Amino acid sequence: MFTGIIKGIGSIVDQESRGGDRRLIIDAGDTDLGAPAPGDSIAVSGVCLTAIKLEGPRFAADVSNETLSLTTLGALEVGSHVNLEGALRAGDPLGGHMTSGHVDGLGILEEKTGDGRSWRLVFSMPPNLARFFAPKGSVCIDGISLTVNEVDGARIGVNIIPHTMDHTTLGEREIGDRVNVEIDVIARYLARLYDVR
Repeated sequence: MFTGIIKGIGSIVDQESRGGDRRLIIDAGDTDLGAPAPGDSIAVSGVCLTAIKLEGPRFAADVSNETLSLTTLGALEVGSHVNLEGALRAGDPLGGHMTSGHVDGLGILEEKTGDGRSWRLVFSMPPNLARFFAPKGSVCIDGISLTVNEVDGARIGVNIIPHTMDHTTLGEREIGDRVNVEIDVIARYLARLYDVR
């Protein structure tokens, strides 16, 4: 489990194909990931990956073809930046909301406008996910825990403070860019309970 509170920005320093899958080598720089060991989970732009090898600030993770095709990880190149968060450990503060690192779909950044010192971003979401968003509810975008400000069909708006723009990859996002989206786990289970009645 994760919280959606990004610990730092890493970069892809190498990648290699392995029988249709891909191995990513990620440099976490000085990001504190909680001293992971091989086999531990690390959220990479909201996607839960298993660290299989660690050397200093770098770690390797294998990414399946399924994950490459259903997330933004398939479009990463050497030099691409990614949001990083180590797995939640017992006793860690829960500053965002509970996330699993299981991406539900891809959103598209449609609007990006200044709002005081903050930014207002509007994303279009896959239509099948529209029912999971509610004003003042939570959403995880590229691994970042965000509050939904408004919902208009399959479009949601969020406000991004300067700290988040400066310390995540959202500051690099341009109109038309795709993002990983994870719906709120509580919304997921409530919808499931409602569907079985």
